[in-house]
Amino acid sequence: MSNTGGEIRDGFTSRFGIICAAAGSAIGLGNIWRFPYVAGESGGGAFLLIYLGFIILLGIPVMLSEFVIGRRGQRNALGSFKRLAPGKSWYLVGVMGIVAAFMILAFYSTIAGWTLEYVVKSLTNAFAGKTSDEITALFVSFHTQALWPLIWQVIFMIMTAWIILSGVQKGIEKYAKVLMPFLVLLLIIMAIRAVTLPGSMEGLRFLFRPDFSVVDSDVMLAALGQAFFSLSIGMGALITYGSYIRKENNLGNISVEVSLADTLIALLAGVAIFPAVFAFGLDPADGPGLIFTVLPNIFQQMPGGYVFGIIFFVLLTIAALTSSISILEVVVAYLTEELKLTRRKATIMAAAAALFVGVFCTLSFGALEKVTIGGLHIFGLLDFTASNLLLPLGGLLIVVFVGWYMKAVDVRDEVSNKGRLKVRLFAALRFILRFIAPVAIAIVLFDSLGII
Repeated sequence: MSNTGGEIRDGFTSRFGIICAAAGSAIGLGNIWRFPYVAGESGGGAFLLIYLGFIILLGIPVMLSEFVIGRRGQRNALGSFKRLAPGKSWYLVGVMGIVAAFMILAFYSTIAGWTLEYVVKSLTNAFAGKTSDEITALFVSFHTQALWPLIWQVIFMIMTAWIILSGVQKGIEKYAKVLMPFLVLLLIIMAIRAVTLPGSMEGLRFLFRPDFSVVDSDVMLAALGQAFFSLSIGMGALITYGSYIRKENNLGNISVEVSLADTLIALLAGVAIFPAVFAFGLDPADGPGLIFTVLPNIFQQMPGGYVFGIIFFVLLTIAALTSSISILEVVVAYLTEELKLTRRKATIMAAAAALFVGVFCTLSFGALEKVTIGGLHIFGLLDFTASNLLLPLGGLLIVVFVGWYMKAVDVRDEVSNKGRLKVRLFAALRFILRFIAPVAIAIVLFDSLGII
């Protein structure tokens, strides 16, 4: 609970709950397949070192900035800016974050629905005896039809809304404290199985062996972009969660621990996936198809693959759910605090609206495939707008706000818990937020828009 001006707000009750919820927000489907894939294709260990450097230099300070805004403002993404910069236009940064979260939830629920279908397919042993081409055809047949992808999308949104309905403490924190440790446990089981397969060492070399010969500007940009996007920065989730963090919690330590958890889980996913890919002589460069075509092929060939296939798609669903919870909360917090709706009404309204738009995203792989705007179908348009424009632009404005608009004494006051904590690197933090982070995020923005 947090008390501001006599008002009692729901909030996180434990440090562990904060870490699980914030890490759950950052850890999604992209961590399970995109991080190891990008790392492998960008120099393996060399990419990892560059990525970790960017996480420390930029990811942690930017995450800390969002937490500072949220906890000091004690409001949702929009309300915090309005409270910290009354009468100014900074609240538009919050608007961008809420719009981005809504868009992401709409198209994210499409892919999340697919993971539920594949949990069922794994349970019913649907991949047994099928060739690689048949497994690919199975995926194409499923995700281009209308009925079942929509059914699973609805079910996934109901799951997300159910948790949000219960509030921060009894919903988000309660479920995050169960789901995140379970996700880590499943990943560890998968990783142990993968590295014990014959030929798995080649996969580990692919992922971890530094190959500095491939490091160029593209690899640097890939590492910078991955560091930025992997931490859920720019869409208001961390500002919203920051407003639920108690005043006695150390925001700096929490930022470090969440970033560390996000990175470790992404690496663990790489260890779980790539040794198996190489053990069966398959192509690690399949991108999104790795999940729904390559890995089912591996599971039906490996000893015990039936069980490990179920485990993998369950952990995928958990990763999707922990992210979708934080995304929906961004919108719900805005509706409850700014429009004064009850949490129940706000949750139902936000989930229903996102689902309505999400239906068009799902159908853009089938019935609406030929409906395009600017050469992009509906799913791609929302993905591009949110991921390539709104998130990096929001992140850029957030660091400018904390670095240039907020008074240094106010930022220090929040980071140091009103002077109770020693903040030895505050000068360095402020320098990064004022000069380095804006330039780096601008580079990510221009790169994602194809300008550089």
